[in-house]
Amino acid sequence: MKAREYDGDRFDRMRRTAWLDLNRIHRARVLVVGAGALGNEAVKDMVLAGFRHLVVVDYDRIVPSNLSRCLFFRPEDCGGPYKAEVLARRASELDSAVRIAAVTTSVQELEGWDYDLIVGCLDNLRARLHVNSRAAFYRIPYVDGATDGFRGKVQVVRYPGPCIACTMNRTHQRELDRRFSCTGADTEVQFVPETAADITTTAVVAGAMVREALKIVSGRADLCQAGVMYYDGNAGTATVLNAALDPQCPNHDEMERKLWQQRLRS
Repeated sequence: MKAREYDGDRFDRMRRTAWLDLNRIHRARVLVVGAGALGNEAVKDMVLAGFRHLVVVDYDRIVPSNLSRCLFFRPEDCGGPYKAEVLARRASELDSAVRIAAVTTSVQELEGWDYDLIVGCLDNLRARLHVNSRAAFYRIPYVDGATDGFRGKVQVVRYPGPCIACTMNRTHQRELDRRFSCTGADTEVQFVPETAADITTTAVVAGAMVREALKIVSGRADLCQAGVMYYDGNAGTATVLNAALDPQCPNHDEMERKLWQQRLRS
């Protein structure tokens, strides 16, 4: 059977969505923080969608419990290289034009925040708030995702709009010293039992994150979800709730607060 001419274009079906800007997507420099289950799914989606310049940050190593949720990890990887290194190498095999760099330190040690977009695939609030503050300081759009069993959420942070810190409550404050780790690597914070995890939830949340990333990079941030999307896999529903800017949030100055209020009134 002879292939049709347009089937020779890897991104032909994407080009049929009028607002997608593949040139921008190919050029975008994206920082992916976290190379676990959510990171695996998000990087897979981004590579297939045409993102070609990625930096993946994670200092954990692979253990057997990762294998049911991480597409790019194999049994022989357990106890070996860092998650970020394996993810970068295997994801690059999907497209020879892709360049993925692995950084095997904590995100708090990361230097140089020259990116067009940050994709957060983290499992702890302390690191999430650090990334949020860096995104705020450098004014980088930030797409954050999280999962817990059959539930998940996605938040798009674009300044001067609400950030991750703006949507925190007292429960979140108690979580600040908790770090959910697959390896039990030495840290200065308290460990707690692992949360439930499910690959279907991870796939849904990662897909929603990359969908929002495509909008931002294509110059169509106006299409982005307006608040925080909460996914409930038990009920099979997804709901977007409004996010409010916290007037006391240190990530926003007075001018940004005024701009946000003007946007809400318009």
